[in-house]
Amino acid sequence: MSNKPIGIFDSGIGGTSIFKEIHSILPAEHFIYLADSKHAPYGNKTKDEIVQLSIKNTELLLDEGCKIIVVACNTATTNAISYLREKYDVPFIGIEPAIKPAALKTKTKVVGILATRGTLSSQLFHKTTDLYASGIKVIEQVGEGIVPLIETGQLDSKKMQALLKSYIDPMIEADIDYLVLGCTHYPYLIPILKKMLPKKVTIIDSGLAVAKQTQAILKANDLLNSNNTKPIIKLYSNGDIEVLNSILENRFDTSFLEF
Repeated sequence: MSNKPIGIFDSGIGGTSIFKEIHSILPAEHFIYLADSKHAPYGNKTKDEIVQLSIKNTELLLDEGCKIIVVACNTATTNAISYLREKYDVPFIGIEPAIKPAALKTKTKVVGILATRGTLSSQLFHKTTDLYASGIKVIEQVGEGIVPLIETGQLDSKKMQALLKSYIDPMIEADIDYLVLGCTHYPYLIPILKKMLPKKVTIIDSGLAVAKQTQAILKANDLLNSNNTKPIIKLYSNGDIEVLNSILENRFDTSFLEF
């Protein structure tokens, strides 16, 4: 099993931010990535719809022999990962907003979080917030419209700039000093956000933490790749391949797959 691929799925191309972090610290591993752009965004779907889409993606990755599955989607993690762990006999790595480090480090006691509706309304998010952010003002903002713009190649558009400004300005006025990104699409916004935010605001995403956790779980289960052959990396999208290529800067081979 150690020479089998790491499976990753997301509601589109956003999870490539997680893939790049994992690939960076585990360069010898094989990967299969599924960008479910056809059904993006997951954040405005019902819990049952999210679970069903997560099952579909998981079973496709298991059919390809994946030894571990990274749910590189905040919404899918918060709504479906418990079910997936009960149903399938492989390790699952999830991702959720990094509220804990922001709450522990904030000096202004005001933290902003930009996430999907599905993540912000989930029980897991509220449980984490209640546990670590007591006494902290958490400004929750649903990033409505952000994922579709990224999925259609409008990352640097004027429309994106205006949308982000409408979401971020109230947080700046409230004196946040940490901004938590609660969607794997959002790290691609960091260059834009840094221009909008005061220098005192630290942006936090979960990419590196997820990569380190993946490495730790593989090691604990004796699943680190022991083969010296060149890694095989397959990235599939059921949406626009050109957008996927662009976000990955044409560094990897990508293919269209209907799923």
